This record gives sequence, C-alpha cells and structure tokens, in this order.
Amino acid sequence: MLLFKNLIVVLPVKRYTAFLLLLLLSFTTLAQAQPKDTVAIKPTTFSGSVGLSSNGFSIVPTFSLNSPSVMLLLSLRKSKFSFDPDVRLTPDARKGSMIFWLRYHAISTKKYRLRVGAHPAMNFQTREIINNGTATSISQMRRFFAWELSNDYKITKHISAGLYYLQGKGLQKDGARTTHFVALNTHVADIKLTNAMRFAIVPTAYYLYLDGKEGKYISGAVILSHTKLPFTLQHAFNKTITSNIPGNKDYMWNISLHYNFKTVYRRM
Repeated sequence: MLLFKNLIVVLPVKRYTAFLLLLLLSFTTLAQAQPKDTVAIKPTTFSGSVGLSSNGFSIVPTFSLNSPSVMLLLSLRKSKFSFDPDVRLTPDARKGSMIFWLRYHAISTKKYRLRVGAHPAMNFQTREIINNGTATSISQMRRFFAWELSNDYKITKHISAGLYYLQGKGLQKDGARTTHFVALNTHVADIKLTNAMRFAIVPTAYYLYLDGKEGKYISGAVILSHTKLPFTLQHAFNKTITSNIPGNKDYMWNISLHYNFKTVYRRM
C-alpha cells in the first residue's frame, strides 16, 4: 500500500491511464500463464442486495449523501455480459444516485478476472434558490457518463488483489466535469469465525482527480456474514491522506445491513 501511495504522488494525470494499462497487461500475462481452468458461466443469473446504511458516502465528496440511505444493487448476467443497476437514495428520495452499468466480463477464471464497463448515471443533490425573495430548497439532477477497467487476481484461497480505473464525464457545466479514479483493491474473504460465521476485509488505497483538484485516500470495509442467512452486516470507512477537493471530509464511516439474493435461470 505504501508503494501505491508513493506512485500516485508523482504520476501526472495524463500518465495514469498508461500506467494502469501497463500494470493490467502484467496481470493479464500472469493469468494467461496459469492452467486454463475457466469457470463455467451459468446461463442467466439474477442477483443483488437491498441495504440500509447509517451514512451514505461516496468516493466523490460532492456526491456523498451525509445521511441514512437505502441501497439497491442488482445484476442480470448472461454469459460474458451483465446489466448492473446501482441505486442509492436518502429516505426522502431528494438526494442520491442511479447508475446503470453495462459490463463485459472478458476473462473469468478461478485465478483471474478482467472486465470493462460503461454507464450513464443520474445524481440528485439539493440546492438553495431564491424565488420571489424567498430561499427554497430544491432537488437538482445532474447527468454523467463513465467507463471502467477492472481486474482481480486470486493470490491464495482467501486473498485477492487487483487494479481499478474509472473515468467520468459530467454532461453539464454546473458540476463535476472530469473525473479520474485509480484504486488498488485487496480482498481477504471467507475467514472462518465459527462453523457458520464468516468475515471479510476489503482495504483499498485510491487516487481521485476531479476538475484539476486531487486527493489520496485509504478506504475499507469489514463484512460479517452467516452461511445459512441471506444477510450481511458491514462497517465501511474512508480516510483522507491529502486532498484539496471541495467538500472533502477527513474521515467518514457507516454501518449497513444488506439482504442478499441470487437466482439462476436455466434453459429447459
């Protein structure tokens, strides 16, 4: 993680994509050297989760809800393609986001996964306007488009790591216009606590560029699950290392409860 932090301090913005692609190429070459043990993809899978969070926050500070939130994450996958809606709203639905991912899972083996994706998105925030001399709070919708490149390599039975890159573009002038997000993800999963209880740890170091402003962060999540129940309990946090991005907070955290489901449809 220290190495990643040092790298992102010195790399200019225009070199992020090239740097990431070189690292992804290294991962891909390593994965292709493994035995061809491609995991069979089920015909059609519908999965997702419904969650309640004590505090909805985002990697982009201005998109944070800073209040309790409802989360709906869905995925419909057939072969190498998936459609993954991601909806996060405050209880009164005045603030939040709706993201509609279209993804192509290019490589999916027991050791290595590589995917690309793109999405249109809508973000809802409240703002104050003056109407006939009276201040009024309204909800404003902003539209965005983004694409991603993601990979993940399984190091051991319980540990995986990967690189993630996202570039976003705002479609209006009064808001975020250009976003670059680069992350080093690690995942320590399926750690046995008891015969039925499991937990996972997901630490991340990331860099965020937003319209000429920059930030470096550490985030993570601890997830507790039960093998016989469809619920997970999660604690997530986000800690700023350095940042000059407007609206940034030094530390954010939440606790969330998720109901998870999965259904496989087979052709008769």
